[in-house]
Order: sequence, then C-alpha cells, then structure tokens
Amino acid sequence: MTIRAFHQSLLAALLLALPCIAPALAAEPKPDIQLKAKYTEVAVFFDAAIKSDAPLLTNLTAGSKAWATKTLKELAAQRKEMNDLPADIRNRPWESERSYTQSSLVSGRYVSIIRADYNYTGGAHPNRANDTLLWDRQAGKMISIRPFFAELADGGPAMTAIRDAVVADLKLEKKKRDNDNPGMSLVDALEPKLLKIGPVSLAPSTSAGKSSGLSFHYGPYAVGSYAEGDYDAFVPWEKLKPYLSAEGNAIFAGERPKDDDKGPQ
Repeated sequence: MTIRAFHQSLLAALLLALPCIAPALAAEPKPDIQLKAKYTEVAVFFDAAIKSDAPLLTNLTAGSKAWATKTLKELAAQRKEMNDLPADIRNRPWESERSYTQSSLVSGRYVSIIRADYNYTGGAHPNRANDTLLWDRQAGKMISIRPFFAELADGGPAMTAIRDAVVADLKLEKKKRDNDNPGMSLVDALEPKLLKIGPVSLAPSTSAGKSSGLSFHYGPYAVGSYAEGDYDAFVPWEKLKPYLSAEGNAIFAGERPKDDDKGPQ
C-alpha cells in the first residue's frame, strides 16, 4: 500500500463513524503513468480537463514519462546506499507523485496548469513543491506570460510592480496565520525577476474567457516554514494594466472568483 493510499484508508476509517459523510469519500485516483520498483513507486496524474485536450496531453505525457523513468532510477540508487541501515528503515515504502491540474482557460486559448510534486522517502514528513505551466493551444506549445506585457525585464517597472504586489499580498496572509510573529525574511527576499519570483498562472475571472490577474503559487519552504503550508499570492489585473501589451489588454478583465481563493492547502 502506498503512503497516499494509507492516508486515504485511515481517513476512510475515521469517516465510517460519520455515515452521512463516508459515502462522499472519493476513491483514490488511478495513476495515468505508474512505475514501480521494490518498495518504491512513481506516479503521474492528469485531471479530466487536461485529458480532454489531446495535444496538451501528448505534450505532458512525453515529459512525464521521462521524469518518471529518471525519478525511479534516482530513488533506486538512493536505496542502494541504505544497505547498512536496519530493515524497518531501509524497507519503508517510498513514493514520488506528480499531478497536473488545469486552473484556468483564457480566451479559449491559454491554459494555465498547476503542477504539484509530492515526495516521501521515509523522513518525518513528505515534501511538496508547486510549479506552473502555460499552454498556448493556438501555437501548440508552452509559453511564458511575457507576451502579455510590453516589457518584463529583470528589475524593470513591470516586474518591480508585480514583485511589490506579491510581497504585500503574502505579508497580509502571513499576518492572518501568525499575527504575533510572522516570518517575513523569505518574502522580502523575493526578487523582481520572472524566473525568480515564483510559479505564476493566469487567474480565472468572473468575466467569461478572461483572466482576473496573476496568481503565484508557493509550496512549503518557498516563503515560510513547512508547517505554514502553501501560499498563493494574487495580483489583480488593474495593477498590471500600465504594463500590459495589446494581447494582455485583450485577455484581462473581471474579478477573481471567490472560490479561487482557497487559503492554506
């Protein structure tokens, strides 16, 4: 049984005491890619929206198969270095999972994807990390958010404004979680550079086919301790407006849906 399956079975057992809730417990999803070795498993999951987009699924599947093969090989090599440890430690089940979830579709063209990595190799707790991808259906390839801005130079006006807005939003959330002693050092260290500031996606909007702004997704340790969990920072499109290109002006409008702000994960 995998670590995730164990956690699911434990939750199921607890919910059996609540008959009205237990039937709603979803079955463990079946991996779309799965590789196994002794005491080790690597899996990849795609959500239904991604599976319905054949070109996107083909693109992600190719990369995911390569990642799964490489990861399983690396984990197997790590296990070989554990031969001097007691069997109960050496034989603990390990797993590495990667899931892809479509978070928004803008203008029927731009697909924002959240990639979540989950790894457990016998430590005190699993490790998690977030990344994002942006698929251009029309071009049939992954792109960045650069086409939506007149400029996004490192330290330039647009990136400085985005960085300041991200930092302000993160600090508000940190104070909500720990008003007495919020740790701000990692937040203050964020740089006004597209490749350094963190994983970004096009946020959904209350206006159909539009994006309400940019969402930045931070996993444990990225801007706080592991115990703090995930953080999302949102920059509304109105703050981006002075820096947008013609394409950016065409895709941004509306407000962020209330159910898109889910808080701690």
